[in-house]
Amino acid sequence: MPEQRPLIGVAIMIFKDGKVLMGKRLTNQGVGKYQFPGGHLEYMESFEECARRECREECGLEIKNIRFQSIRNQREYPPYHRVMMMCLADWAGGEPVNIEPEKNESWQWYDLNNLPEPFLETTLQALECMKTGQVFFDN
Repeated sequence: MPEQRPLIGVAIMIFKDGKVLMGKRLTNQGVGKYQFPGGHLEYMESFEECARRECREECGLEIKNIRFQSIRNQREYPPYHRVMMMCLADWAGGEPVNIEPEKNESWQWYDLNNLPEPFLETTLQALECMKTGQVFFDN
């Protein structure tokens, strides 16, 4: 059996004109739940490089003003274990395109006061972080 170690994930809450980009998951971990774009950090990649790459690969968007929001120890979906770095970013260009339709239903801009549910746990905690300022989640 291979050595079990947590993976590092980066998720990005992208803002445009008072709205945030979200998609509905189609994969086994959190199927049917709404999430922000994101994925795994690659070897020797910075958090900012990962955020930019994942936004291009998943939804075809360019982002700017990337900043830290929170960190989370994600253990809801054994045997998967991830440390999730949540970032905030502003939209810089492009229109949302569902580049990975096998993983995500679609990408849509939603008003922060009218978000779709249910949320992926990471998404829920990122939204909680916006309200409370909490930045560390050891779930």
